[in-house]
Amino acid sequence: MAQDAIIQDSSGRPVFTHDAPLPTLLPSSILIAVGAVALNPSDYKMGGSFPKEGAIIGNDFAGKIVEIGHQARELRPDLHIGDRVCGMVHGSNPGDPGNGAFAEYVRANAQLVIKVPNSMKLSQASTLGVALATNCLALWESLNIPATPAQPSSEQFDVCGGRVIATCSPKNFPLVKTYGADSTFDYTDRSTPEKIRALTGNRLRYALDCITDEDSVACCYTALGRTGARYTCLEQCRDELKTRKAVKFEFLMSLEVFGDPVQLEGGYRRDSNPTRHNAAVVWFREFQRLVDEGKLRTHPIEVLEGGLSSVIGGLQRLQTASVSGTKLVALIPNQVDGKE
Repeated sequence: MAQDAIIQDSSGRPVFTHDAPLPTLLPSSILIAVGAVALNPSDYKMGGSFPKEGAIIGNDFAGKIVEIGHQARELRPDLHIGDRVCGMVHGSNPGDPGNGAFAEYVRANAQLVIKVPNSMKLSQASTLGVALATNCLALWESLNIPATPAQPSSEQFDVCGGRVIATCSPKNFPLVKTYGADSTFDYTDRSTPEKIRALTGNRLRYALDCITDEDSVACCYTALGRTGARYTCLEQCRDELKTRKAVKFEFLMSLEVFGDPVQLEGGYRRDSNPTRHNAAVVWFREFQRLVDEGKLRTHPIEVLEGGLSSVIGGLQRLQTASVSGTKLVALIPNQVDGKE
């Protein structure tokens, strides 16, 4: 049996096909009919760096459960056939090319999905998987910001007792502040690092760099305080950019939430890490509570026209940096009875 999907061609470029294989259900996994997918920069970067002909692309998804593995039933007794869920998978995976989000069906780890409440559309929910996986590992595992899922109140949880400083385009300052930033700075302003140092009294302790280019690394390393500083980035960082040995550095990959080896070359390979997987499982339970209580907001979205095939044009837009302040989403309405 075959399905529609966006796969890599021989050069790693995304193409639409009607003939992708359906993923095989594993004991601890669930099979999901995909209703919406969200696009990430990694979705086009993977094909350029790690081409694997036929590999299904895509990480973020939301949809409806159609099958549950026998171990998954024990791990997640709260999950049932027909439940709406969202999460992430390792798309464009050379080690498992037959499973990716940009398809009619996706196989997901049962412990790393969130049940989508009726108050939330699948288009919105599809943006959560990668974002939540990245944040739980970056903020509380890599940066080691003090917080325990079962401990803080909702107010404390939002900022973990700290002050949030964001860099972005000035046009997005109001948006970023509605999501909880205490202060915002123009990422193109060369004086921003010194302004942050002045604001924080040279006591900034944590920096999460989602860009990891020469400018963003320099901004973070300059803005960080003198002692006890930690810097985490989401892409490889050249050694010469790490200008302060006293800053604790880590290049983090959200794929570590699965606890499995990441079979990528060129500095992206990761050994299995059950500790980080177990931490992610705990945090996803907390995220579920926040979603259920309406305390976790999704990113603003732009729904692409044209269903699954629209993903290709969306990836081109991401690659040309023509998207700002929104998350691109594609719908597969026939998979969920035409409903979000």
